[in-house]
Amino acid sequence: MSRGAYRYCPYCAAPLEPFHDGERQRLRCPHCGWVHYRNPTVGVAVVLLETERLLLGLRRDGGWCIPCGHVEWDESVEQAAVREFAEETGLVVALEGVLAVHSNFHDPAHHTVGVWYCGRRTGGHLQAGGDLVAVRFFPLDGLPPLKFPTDAQVVAALRAAPSLKKRASGCSNPRSRSAAR
Repeated sequence: MSRGAYRYCPYCAAPLEPFHDGERQRLRCPHCGWVHYRNPTVGVAVVLLETERLLLGLRRDGGWCIPCGHVEWDESVEQAAVREFAEETGLVVALEGVLAVHSNFHDPAHHTVGVWYCGRRTGGHLQAGGDLVAVRFFPLDGLPPLKFPTDAQVVAALRAAPSLKKRASGCSNPRSRSAAR
C-alpha cells in the first residue's frame, strides 16, 4: 500500500473496503460510511527576481528550488506564501500577483498543486532557514539545475515571455510599485 493510503477509518477505526463510486476506485468505511478522497495538498512559492537575478534555495535533501512550502489548515494561500518565504529566506515580501499554477507529480506518493507568486522585497535579511541550507541569487540565464520540474516550467515561462519577466522584475523593484497600479 502506498504512502498516504488509509487502511482504517480515521473516525471509527473499522477496516476500509474498496468500492467504485462511478468515477474511481476509492476506500470507504463499511461501518460509518466515510469515504477516503485522496486529494492533493496546496504548495506555494514566491518568485523574487531582482535585476534579472532569481532567488533560489538549496534544500536539505539536495537540489535548488524557488523558495516554497505548504499551506497550513488555517491560513490563506497568500499568508502561507509570505510565511514560508520568510521562514526559508529571512526576507519579508509583498505579493504582487500569481505568476503560475501547476500540478506537481514529481513525487508519485504526494501530489500537490503549486501556486507561484510574484514577490517584492519589503524587509528582512537574506538567511537560509526551514528546509533550506543556502539561499542565493542567480542570473536568470545561469541557474543551477532545479529540483522540481514545475520550477523549471516557471523559469522557462519567465525566460520565454518578456512581458512576464518584466512583470516579475517590476514586482521586485519598490519604485515600480506605484507605476504598476
